[in-house]
Amino acid sequence: MRDVVMVIRLPRTVAAILTGSALALSGVAYQGIFRNPLVSPDLLGVSYGAGVGAALAILLHLPCIGIQAFAFLFGITAVLFTMLFPRLLKNTSTLMLVLSGVIVSGFMNSVLGLLKYIADTDTELPSIVYWLMGSFSAVKWSSIITLFPVMLVSGIILLLFRWRINILSLGDTEAQTLGVNVSRLRLVSIVCSTLLTASAVCLSGTIAWVGLLIPHISRMLMGEDNRDLFPTSILIGGSYLLFIDTLARNISSTEIPISILTGIIGVPVFAVVLLRRKVILQ
Repeated sequence: MRDVVMVIRLPRTVAAILTGSALALSGVAYQGIFRNPLVSPDLLGVSYGAGVGAALAILLHLPCIGIQAFAFLFGITAVLFTMLFPRLLKNTSTLMLVLSGVIVSGFMNSVLGLLKYIADTDTELPSIVYWLMGSFSAVKWSSIITLFPVMLVSGIILLLFRWRINILSLGDTEAQTLGVNVSRLRLVSIVCSTLLTASAVCLSGTIAWVGLLIPHISRMLMGEDNRDLFPTSILIGGSYLLFIDTLARNISSTEIPISILTGIIGVPVFAVVLLRRKVILQ
């Protein structure tokens, strides 16, 4: 019984809480940085990059820790390319950064499709597809211990900067007038949010909707002030994904991938949230 709790249940519980908190915090940070409530943590290509890394590791028959390492490295690499394009074009505007993220995401998605095409249909392809749909079934203490310092430091930095991200909502010119180094703040915030997202993806695979939905639910409860919004998103995100993981294990005789449930639950909830908040897409 002790082994079941300490080796299987507890690591999975801790991983679900950490992943949900990380995705929610990175989501609310991205939305504050880009002043857009419809931005999600995979905006800069980290999720697709991590998917390519994990698929490549599966094709190379690497162990679980190798899959997580490749996912992390390729996720960070994708974001580095996204941030490099605007500098090469000598246009560092927010719009150019977002467009670069779309380009890198599209390329990584194509590479991922190629890897799935050449994968063995009996063994490798099912593993890739299952990883991409998200699960905590393979989480071990070693993975949590390795990624926790990265998540902790990144999360603390974002929490310390949350009042500065409030100022960004006024616009770049006004923020600079108030003494905020906009470029540096945006860079540090993007790096920390990306590290959080990459670490979360390493633990669980790709999980949709958490980083987009939870910040909106938190705003309904706490308002627009990031000083309250950031910690609230952490608490709700961790609790939400723990609930989803529990549901995934118990709703049927076989475990349901996490992203299936987050999509089924997230889409209608997000629609209701948008209607209640009267968000207008322009």
